Amino acid sequence: MIGERITHRTADGVRIPGTWRHAFICNGGRFFLTDLFIFADGLVDCWGLVTLDEFEEKLRSGWVATSFPEGADASAHGLADWKFAGPYTWVTPELLLAEVWDTIDQLNGRPDSTARCLAAVDVFLADRTEENRAAARAAYLAIPETQRHYALGDMDSKDWPLQALVAGPGGELESWSDEPVTQEDYDEALAYFEERARSIAERPSRVPADGPATPYAPGIHLYQTYPRDRESDPGTKALRNDYPAPVDADGVTYPSVAHAYWALSVADDDARAAVMAAGNPYAAQRLAAEATRRAGWEHARTAVMTGLLRAKYTQHPDLAEILLATGDATLIYDDAASGFWGDNGGRGRNWTGRLLELVRSELQAHRAGVPLPG
Repeated sequence: MIGERITHRTADGVRIPGTWRHAFICNGGRFFLTDLFIFADGLVDCWGLVTLDEFEEKLRSGWVATSFPEGADASAHGLADWKFAGPYTWVTPELLLAEVWDTIDQLNGRPDSTARCLAAVDVFLADRTEENRAAARAAYLAIPETQRHYALGDMDSKDWPLQALVAGPGGELESWSDEPVTQEDYDEALAYFEERARSIAERPSRVPADGPATPYAPGIHLYQTYPRDRESDPGTKALRNDYPAPVDADGVTYPSVAHAYWALSVADDDARAAVMAAGNPYAAQRLAAEATRRAGWEHARTAVMTGLLRAKYTQHPDLAEILLATGDATLIYDDAASGFWGDNGGRGRNWTGRLLELVRSELQAHRAGVPLPG
């Protein structure tokens, strides 16, 4: 189960969602408590990023441990060391691997083993043949044992009705009783599922009020560049703040967004003029760094940058087309000078990328004729 344990890694500029769970690694005969990171693309980080096949090998070899010998040494890095005394675990390599597969399905929005089982049950209820019952039973048994109690989302009945249904009259339950399923048990299970179906049908349909969600849009990486002149076909380089596209702000024309940003950041008029006249954006940055900053600049800078980006793409329709061509892609911006403006390998806040997406949305709204407030 993913729950609130949400993480990610960045690969080729794309954010890969993931989650984590606790696990033990057996290294040199000693057991280390660690975190197992599971990602939507099927890679698992267990002291190193591995494929699912490689992860299974580590499970089978005991390197990712699911059993613990009496008296074995264990450690939680920086917290404690101990020896196992009377260890008990219900996790097996097969069970852990099945749970990891389920987690990857969940991260991708695909039906996991529980959802596949409930779909097979629906097929059986619609056409109650023994063949369909056998398929539903196989789907139930494919759910990791640790998750079967939660399959119906009913903490009172747990999975008893599901077991009785897939076993059928005279069949055997997995764990609830040593006795076979009676006709009365089976009838109660049928009544449970009929009531469940009615309850689900009566729920108000939930249509997303704001359109479909696309949380994992493919990313476009706007790498650090050092442009000197405008190009006839600059591609996404034109989306860089240092790209030479003059910007008119409050009646003053700056050579680039970067020039304008650094000039507006300084308090002294002479220093501002020097920054504006700098030969390139990096010289502008150096001059600004040596000057006195405006009071409150760190709190105002995102608003200033937003205005400058709006000006750039309003005043340069050809560059606006390049921005619009990125569709709904996540824009990942590198900035060697700032972890605030740049993503910088996942270590920064990527504010430039986020503001570019905002301005892109405004341009799309204008093109679609959607009025903006204000």
